[in-house]
Amino acid sequence: MEKSSMLLVSLLYMLLIFFSVCPADAIESPHYSVIHTESDFEVRLFRDSVWMSAPVEDVSFEKATKFGFHRLFQYIQGANMNWSRIPMTKPVLTSIVPGAGPLHSSAYYVRFYLPLNFQETPPLPLAELNLKTTSWPSHCIAVRKFSGFARDSNIVTEAEKLSSSLSRSQWAYSTSSQSKYAYSIAQYDSPFQFIGRVNEVWVDVTGSGCGSNGIATY
Repeated sequence: MEKSSMLLVSLLYMLLIFFSVCPADAIESPHYSVIHTESDFEVRLFRDSVWMSAPVEDVSFEKATKFGFHRLFQYIQGANMNWSRIPMTKPVLTSIVPGAGPLHSSAYYVRFYLPLNFQETPPLPLAELNLKTTSWPSHCIAVRKFSGFARDSNIVTEAEKLSSSLSRSQWAYSTSSQSKYAYSIAQYDSPFQFIGRVNEVWVDVTGSGCGSNGIATY
C-alpha cells in the first residue's frame, strides 16, 4: 500500500474512534446570528473567529479536503510547538480559491475552527505541516444546506443553486467583492455517517443588515 493511502486509512480510523466517543453536541462551532431567512437559504452574521488553514493545490475538491484535513488533524493531535491536543470542532471548511483552473478554481484552503480556549493564543503548527492561522473579522455569510456527501460531482451545482437564490432576493448584488474565495463547503459529519448528513455552501455577502442584531444566536 502506498504511503499516502496508509496515511488516509490511519486518518479515517482515528476519526472513527473520535466521533464514536465524542457527543455531537459537545463539539464547538463558530458563533453566529441569523439575520435573514428564506425557504432555501439564510444569511448569518458570524462573530470574529480564528481558524487554522491548510493551503492545498489540487484540481479535486475531495482530494484537497482529505489531504488538507490530514495535516490539520496532525496539528490538533499534538503536532504543534506546545504539543497541545486540541478538541475537534465543526464544520470542516474547504474554501475554493477563484483562478484560471477547472471551474474557475486553482487552489483550496481547508480550515479548522479553533476552540474558544485556543482562539486568543493558537499553538504554532510544526513548520512541515504548512499551516497558517487565519483571523476572520465579523462578517455575513449566505448559507445553503444540502444533504448526502459533498463531492466533486455536486458542490458546483449546490453553489449555483445558492447563487440563483441570492439573485432573486434582496441580496442579489451583495456578494462580497473583498472575499478571496468563490465559495466554501462546510461539512459537519464524520465520513462514517451515511444518514442525516449536513453540508452547507457558504458565500460571503455584504449589506446593511450585517450590522444588526440577529433574530437567533448559535
